[in-house]
Amino acid sequence: QVQLVESGGGLVQAGGSLRLSCAASGRTFSSYAMGWFRQAPGKEREFVAAIGWTGASTFYGDSVKGRFTISRDNGKNTVYLQMNSLKPEDTAVYYCAARNQRWGSKRWLDYDYWGQGTQVTVSS
Repeated sequence: QVQLVESGGGLVQAGGSLRLSCAASGRTFSSYAMGWFRQAPGKEREFVAAIGWTGASTFYGDSVKGRFTISRDNGKNTVYLQMNSLKPEDTAVYYCAARNQRWGSKRWLDYDYWGQGTQVTVSS
């Protein structure tokens, strides 16, 4: 069982930056791939970024490529999402997810555990 708790969301102006954190419980965090997803009101859940178990493999959704960076610190059981050059369309609830596999996935159904989400609002 893995419990995930996101933090770092908030209100920021367009062009600004935020860093989200996701703290995981459990001693097996390093064996899980991790992902970030987001969901805006009235829209489907969207893949943002994923990272493999060692942190060497990362990939991103097209809408955030070049602006967001996912990373992990297995010693701290934490995964991060650095978000730069934020746009109003990045406004959403951001969710952290854990997958009991070594490699990440773009499909939210492939993830086994989810956090409660953190709100990110980007004003124009």
